[in-house]
Amino acid sequence: MHGTVCFRYSVCSQLSSLFLLGFNRTVTLDSRLLTCFPLNGVSNFVDMASSVSAQANPAPVAALQRGIVKMVLSGCAIIVRGQPRGGPPPERQINLSNIRTGALARRAPQSQPDQKDTPDEPYAFQAREFLRKMLIGKEVCFTVEVKTALGREYGMVYLGRDTTGENIAESLVNEGLATVRREGIRGNNPDQARLCDLEDQAKASKKGMWTEGGGTNTVRDLKYIIENPRNFVDSMHQKPVNAVIEHVRDGSVVRALLLPDYYLVTVMLSGVKCPTFKREADGTESPEPFAAEAKFFTESRLLQRDVQIILESCPNQVILGTVLHPNGNITELLLKEGFARCVDWSMAVYTQGAEKLRAGEKSAKERKVRIWKDYVAPTANMDQKDRQFVAKVMQVVNADAVVVKLNSGEYKTIHLSSIRPPRIEGEEKNKDKDKRFRPIYDIPYMFEAREFMRKKIIGKKVNVTVDYIRAATSSSETSTIPAFAERTCATVTIGGINIAEALVSKGFATVIRYRQDDDQRSSHYDELLAAEARAIKNGKGLHSKKEVPIHRVADISGETQKAKQFLPFLQRAGRSEAVVEYVFSGSRLKLYMPKETCLITFLLAGIECPRGSRNMPGGMQVAEPFSDEAMAFTKELVLQREVEVEVESMDKAGNFIGWLHIEGVNLSVALVENALSKVHFTAERSSYYKTLVSGEEASRLRKDKIWANYEEKKVEEVVHVMEEKERTANYRAVYVTEITDTMHFYTQDVETGTQLENLMETMRAEIAAQPPVEGSYAARRGDYCIANFSADGEWYRARVEKVQSPAKVHVFYIDYGNREIVPSTRLAVIPPAFSTRTLAAQATEYTFAYIQVPQDEDARADVVDSLVRDIQNTQCLLNVEHSGVTCPHVTLQFADSKDDVGLSLVKEGMVMVDVRKEKHLQKMVTEYLNGQESAKTARLNIWRYGDFRDDDADEFGYKLKK
Repeated sequence: MHGTVCFRYSVCSQLSSLFLLGFNRTVTLDSRLLTCFPLNGVSNFVDMASSVSAQANPAPVAALQRGIVKMVLSGCAIIVRGQPRGGPPPERQINLSNIRTGALARRAPQSQPDQKDTPDEPYAFQAREFLRKMLIGKEVCFTVEVKTALGREYGMVYLGRDTTGENIAESLVNEGLATVRREGIRGNNPDQARLCDLEDQAKASKKGMWTEGGGTNTVRDLKYIIENPRNFVDSMHQKPVNAVIEHVRDGSVVRALLLPDYYLVTVMLSGVKCPTFKREADGTESPEPFAAEAKFFTESRLLQRDVQIILESCPNQVILGTVLHPNGNITELLLKEGFARCVDWSMAVYTQGAEKLRAGEKSAKERKVRIWKDYVAPTANMDQKDRQFVAKVMQVVNADAVVVKLNSGEYKTIHLSSIRPPRIEGEEKNKDKDKRFRPIYDIPYMFEAREFMRKKIIGKKVNVTVDYIRAATSSSETSTIPAFAERTCATVTIGGINIAEALVSKGFATVIRYRQDDDQRSSHYDELLAAEARAIKNGKGLHSKKEVPIHRVADISGETQKAKQFLPFLQRAGRSEAVVEYVFSGSRLKLYMPKETCLITFLLAGIECPRGSRNMPGGMQVAEPFSDEAMAFTKELVLQREVEVEVESMDKAGNFIGWLHIEGVNLSVALVENALSKVHFTAERSSYYKTLVSGEEASRLRKDKIWANYEEKKVEEVVHVMEEKERTANYRAVYVTEITDTMHFYTQDVETGTQLENLMETMRAEIAAQPPVEGSYAARRGDYCIANFSADGEWYRARVEKVQSPAKVHVFYIDYGNREIVPSTRLAVIPPAFSTRTLAAQATEYTFAYIQVPQDEDARADVVDSLVRDIQNTQCLLNVEHSGVTCPHVTLQFADSKDDVGLSLVKEGMVMVDVRKEKHLQKMVTEYLNGQESAKTARLNIWRYGDFRDDDADEFGYKLKK
C-alpha cells in the first residue's frame, strides 16, 4: 500500500467507532456504509496535518497516520487497515521500531516432509497475546520511521488518535515481553533511551522473559493435526470451547486456536455458505460476487477475537461449528446481511435452531441485499389470498397430493412440497407383466401412506400455504424426465400439524434433495429433513429393515364368477365396512372391503340416477341432465370415507347392488331428497321405501333439479290406471338352451330359430373355405368373436368376458347362453357378415317368477338337476311377469301339457314361494301359495321335517320373509 492519500477527520471519527465489534449496535450502520461507497473507492491512511509521500529512506519528519488494528502478527508486528468505502479497505503491516520479540511457531511446509515444525520461542505467544488483547479492533496512530527497499515499514505505534496515547513498544518492554535493539542506538534519541531504561527496570523486576527459568513453560504445544476428527468433535459434547480466530479463509470458513489445549483447527460454519475465492489453473484466485465483502464482514468482527466455538459435527473430515461472540452469532449475521445462503446438508447439525437461519435468509431475500439482489420469490406473482387459504379436503391422491374444495366451490389439486411418495423401480414394476400394476397396492407403503393421510384429513378443513409453483414439463424421446402438468406445491397443516412432516416421520415419504440454487422448496424444509432423520434412525416405514407389507387385494369388479362366490357371504354379513375408492357416477361406486380385502363395484339400490356421458358401441352417449351434479354430490359425501354397505343382490355384469350408509345417512335417500335421483320400483320391497317416497315427494313439490319441469298428473287418472291394470298372459314359444347354477336360464325365440340355423350354416361354410390363422387373434375383454366349442369342434359366435392369460380366455356364447374357458388359439375375428348387426344375439337370460332360489348349494343343485332333466334343450312357453334387477322374471309352461314349470317345483316341495305385493299378480301368488301348502302337508322334500320357518336356522338357506 503505497502512495499519498487523505480523508477528513469527520469521516474518520464517525467510522472509527464502527468496527469495535459492537454487533448489535453497529450492524445496521456498517451494512449501510458497505453499500453506499463505490466498490472501487480507495481509502488510505492519512496524515494528521497534510498528506505525506512515502519515502525509501527514514523520513526527515515522521508523519502521524491513523488506522484500525486488524491483526497482530507477532509481538512486534501488526496489520493496520483503513476505513471501508464500498468494499474491503486497504491495509498495511507496521513493525515496531527498536524492539525484538520471540518468533511464533511455524509449521513446516507439507510439500517438504523432511522439514520439521518450528516451535514458539519463549514468551513469543505471550507477547502476541498482550498486543492482541490491547489492540484488536482499536484505532491507533503511528509514524513510519524506516521503510526498507523491500517495502517493510518500521515505526512507532500509539493507542488512540494521537501520540498522547500508550506507546505500544514501551508497554511490551516494560512487561518484559520484548528486548531493545541496542545496536545503532543514537544518544540524542529520547525514545530509544526510554526503551533502554524500561528494559533495565524489567530486568531488575524480573518481569516476563527476565524471570528465572528461561520461560520454557511459555512455549505452546501446538497441535496442527487431529488424528480422529470425528471422535475429537464428539468428545466436546457440543459444549462451547474457548478459542481465538487466527485466520479467515472466506466468510464462512475460519482457522481457530482452541484453548487451553492449543488445537489449531479449520471450522466451517454450520448451515451456511458464503461466496468463495476460486483458484484458477494458473494459481490465481478469482472471487465470486461479494466474496471479498463477506470475508471482510467476518474478519472485522471475529479475526483474533476471543470467541466460543460449538463443534457440532465432522462429516468427511470437515469440522462444522458455530462461532459465538458475546455481541452476536456470526452465522446469523452473515445470512441477515445477505453475505451467505443456507445449505441443507449441514443445516441439521446447527444447534442454535435452524429456523433462525431460515429467518435471516428470508429477511435478506425480502430486502434483496447483496447476493439476493436479483432474487425473485417463487410466489411473487400470487395474491395473498391465493398464497394462503383454508380449504376442504375432498380426495387424497396417492400419498403426495390432495384435491381440495375452495370457498368459491372450485376444486384444486395441491401437491405436498418437497416430499416424494413411495415408489418402485422399473424392473420391479415390470416383473410380472401378466399382472395389472396397481400403484396404491403394489408399491410398498403406498397404501399405508394414503391411508394415513385419508384418516387424518379427508373431509376436513386444512390450512394451505403455497410454497412454489412447479412449471409443467414435457417429455421427449431423448429426455428421461416424464411429462408433468403444472403443479401447485404447498404446506398443508391441520391443527398445527404439518401433514408432509407427519408422513415423513412415519417413514411413508422421503424428502427431495435440491440443488443449492433451487429455491423452490417447502417453507418448512428443515423440519422435513429432521423428520426424515428421525425416521431413518428409528427404522420406520421405507427405512425399515423388515420385510415390506404386501397387500393382496382381489379386484372382482366385473368378474361375474368371483362375484357369485362373494355374494352369499356379503348377503349374510348384513352391514359390512367399506371405503369408497372411486365414484363413477351418482349411484355407481368402487368400494374397498378391508375385511374381505377385495374391490367391488357397487350400485345403489332403490333409485334411478341420471346417467353421465360414456362411450358406447354406437358412439358417445350424451349425459342426462344433472348427472354431473349427482356425481359431485356423491363424491363430496362419500369419496374415500369409511361407510357401511348392505348387499342385496348382483347384476349380470358382476356388480353388487345394495344400500350404502355414511354416518347414519342412506346415500340413496340423500340423492332422492336432494332431487338428484328418482325412486326405482325395485325399492318397494325395501324397508327404506317409505323414506325414499317421502323424500321424492318433497323434492317433486319443490320442483327442484330433476323435477324442475315436472307436471303432476291427476290423481283420478292414476287410480283408474292402477285399478284397471291386470296380469297379462302373453305366452310365446321359446327353446331353453342353458340353465345356470343360480337357476337363471337362457332361451332362443322359436320364431327366429330358422334364421340362426341359416346363419350358423353359412358362417361355418365360409370358415371351412377360409380357415382363420391360428394365433392371429388377440382377445380383448368385451370383444365379439367366434370360438371353437370344445364339445363338438364347431364355430359359434361369442363374446370375450375376461382374458386371464393367452391360454385362458373366458367366453360367453351369445346365441346359446353357455360359457367356456378356451385358449386364444381357438378364437378368431367374427366375419362382418355374421356380426350382431346382421342377427342380434339369440340367447336371452331369464329367471323364475314367484319362487325363491335356495341359497344352500345342495338344495339348489337338486332343483337345477330337475330343471335340466325337464326343460333343457326343449321347447316351452314363456310369459314375462315382471322386470328384475338383472333380468326379467317369467313363468314357463311345458309345451305339451301347459303345466307351469315353477308351480310344479313348488308343489314338489323343492322351492319356496316369493310373495309379490303387486295387486295384479295376487292371483298367481295365491295359486303358488296353495301349491306350497299342499307340498307342506304332504311333507315333500324341503318340508319333510315340517315347517322349518319357525326354527332359528334355515336348513336350506332360504331368505325368510316375515
